[in-house]
Amino acid sequence: MLACPVCGGPLAGLPGATGLRCPQGHSFDRARQGHVTLLPPGHRPPSGDSAEMVADRVAFLDAGHYAGITAALADAAGRPASLLDLGGGTGHHLAGVLDRLPDSAGVVLDSSPYAARRAARAHPRAVAVVADSWARLPVGDGVVDAVLVVFAPRNGPEIARVLRPDGRLVVVTPAPDHLGELVGPLDLLRVDPDKAARLAASLEPDLRPVGTGGHRAELLLPRAAVATLVGMGPHARHTTPAAVAAALTRLPEPIRVTVSVDVTTYRRAR
Repeated sequence: MLACPVCGGPLAGLPGATGLRCPQGHSFDRARQGHVTLLPPGHRPPSGDSAEMVADRVAFLDAGHYAGITAALADAAGRPASLLDLGGGTGHHLAGVLDRLPDSAGVVLDSSPYAARRAARAHPRAVAVVADSWARLPVGDGVVDAVLVVFAPRNGPEIARVLRPDGRLVVVTPAPDHLGELVGPLDLLRVDPDKAARLAASLEPDLRPVGTGGHRAELLLPRAAVATLVGMGPHARHTTPAAVAAALTRLPEPIRVTVSVDVTTYRRAR
């Protein structure tokens, strides 16, 4: 699936799995943690998740709190042979999908080197790549059966370019009541009520919606788990661990938390 970020040629593995190289001779070393960086010379991706955010994400997801989201994602993805998880972070959700698909392989693409280090160990049939989702993706034309986007940005033209003609995009976004019990007490970001409309507009005219679904559950979480939940996502950039800890002491334990997401499937429009 992968393509050279310099010339666009196909990438193949170097002997000993030490890196990747294209027919034009452009080579990219694999980091000792297992991931590979595929950026054009001089290009810097947007700042990704910090080491602290990634650690919180690992702790929260490995505890199984979002297992229902992974299952809903896998149901919508179908049975693709090749998957690309854009903004896939630690690769947790892609690994869950691949566990259902013994003959499939995937790529996790994220701008955070800290997340890519974790993603490199997420699944034996997944490769972790540091790249910029807003630039040209280091992926060939029409080679991916399914693109997954969970709580991450979406580049409509590039997703349409890499998808096969019959491929699908599966997008998971927070519903209006997602984490609703925490918004006021912890002063968290609120879900934009027009998010669904903005999502559709951002993907047109390259992709068209063909199916909708979702997942909703109520969790009973200890304060420590809620702290990691806040720390692993965009809320962490608008508050501090000390402020979250202070606010949590005012909430009864366990804390009831609503998990509510929309799962929308898209196909190429042309």
